[in-house]
Amino acid sequence: MLTSAALVLLMTPGLAFFYGGMTRSKSVLNMMMMSMSALGLIGVLWVLYGYSMAFGNDVGLGLLGNPFEHLGLSGLFGGQYLEGDAGEAVSIPLVNTIPATVFAAFQAMFAIITVALISGAAADRLRFGPWLVFAGLWATIVYFPVAHWVFSFDGVTAETGGWIANQLAAVDFAGGTAVHINSGAAALALCLVLGKRRGWPREPMRPHNLTLVMLGSGLLWFGWFGFNAGSAVASDGVAGLTFVNTLVATSAGMLGWLLTERIRDGKPTSLGAASGVVAGLVAITPSCSSVSPIGAIAVGAIAGILCALAVGLKFRLGFDDSLDVVGVHLVGGLIGTLLVGFFATEAAPAGVAGLFYGGGFDQLWRQAVGAFAVMIYSFVLSLIIAFIVKAIFGLRSTEENEVAGLDESEHAETAYDFSTLRVGGGLGTQRPIVTGSTDREPQVTATTTKEG
Repeated sequence: MLTSAALVLLMTPGLAFFYGGMTRSKSVLNMMMMSMSALGLIGVLWVLYGYSMAFGNDVGLGLLGNPFEHLGLSGLFGGQYLEGDAGEAVSIPLVNTIPATVFAAFQAMFAIITVALISGAAADRLRFGPWLVFAGLWATIVYFPVAHWVFSFDGVTAETGGWIANQLAAVDFAGGTAVHINSGAAALALCLVLGKRRGWPREPMRPHNLTLVMLGSGLLWFGWFGFNAGSAVASDGVAGLTFVNTLVATSAGMLGWLLTERIRDGKPTSLGAASGVVAGLVAITPSCSSVSPIGAIAVGAIAGILCALAVGLKFRLGFDDSLDVVGVHLVGGLIGTLLVGFFATEAAPAGVAGLFYGGGFDQLWRQAVGAFAVMIYSFVLSLIIAFIVKAIFGLRSTEENEVAGLDESEHAETAYDFSTLRVGGGLGTQRPIVTGSTDREPQVTATTTKEG
């Protein structure tokens, strides 16, 4: 479990690479900082009161854990850590069979990555300080309660658990609703309040560094095995099946996205491969304990195809989701959660049957209620939080700073020193002026000539 927690932690730097490569070169550090800052901010809030709100004993019909029960993780440590000379039993607090502090650390990583995911929708225009205010408020008001709804099981993490896990009995093994639908809905709300990037969609805004994108997707895939298999909270057959399902669904997601690109655009792209990987990972997250490996392939392939089509909706509907958080995480989370109602088999650890395995519509309606409840709650509360932060602090950078890039205006740094870049030699040496962007690939737009 400690290893799984560390793997999930690695996902946030992986996301920073993934998002950073997709932005324009002038704002890459700002984008990466929004992901990395979640590690600092949410890590502290989780220990102070977040864990207690998510996994404390229920104080309101499955809606919220007691925020005062485990302040500072009180009650999760203490007792006898090592066996004494007489071999007496260890008496530290446990969740299932693992130390409660280990479980708290594992779940902290989920809170961190969920907040970091939102930032991709706001690339190139969101100020860093207001982002931290929004992130802290959102984690407190939205994520911690929703984590209680989904992850807090009766008799496992508390005396009474969350309503989606217990009363509704919807299946969300590792966070399709709490993590991906939740963050995707918040991303949509945030980009609507922020408004469009200047020049979007007239100007091309392609990724400035696809190498970083590919590296980030690989780190996400690697870390996701801790995300899904670690959610078994044991080294057992449940972890084994979820590990295999995570592998094959992600593979199918990549192939589905590439096939869609090949048919639609004529060429499969590296960005499409990386995006398909993430789409497959997102979709299998809620369903990895309820489907067979064949079902996992179907879930991943469907997600890869539909998410590839969904990312174009922002152009038709007119909302500027910079890095396709809505198209991949909200849509992918919905797909993975709802497909449990179709592909779940009683032979899998979750023990429920979907429509294609003789279960009728019973599990499907449960999945739909849980998915759309989280989506609506997150979207509405995120809108309110964003408007409040905007009114008090302001969210968006100035036009001048956006044109120059947020790296310099927000952090007094630049990712690349183009002034030292030279091509060729001698008189007439050319220095390329590179403009990266978020909507597909880098391009050289002009050259300057340096004489003498």
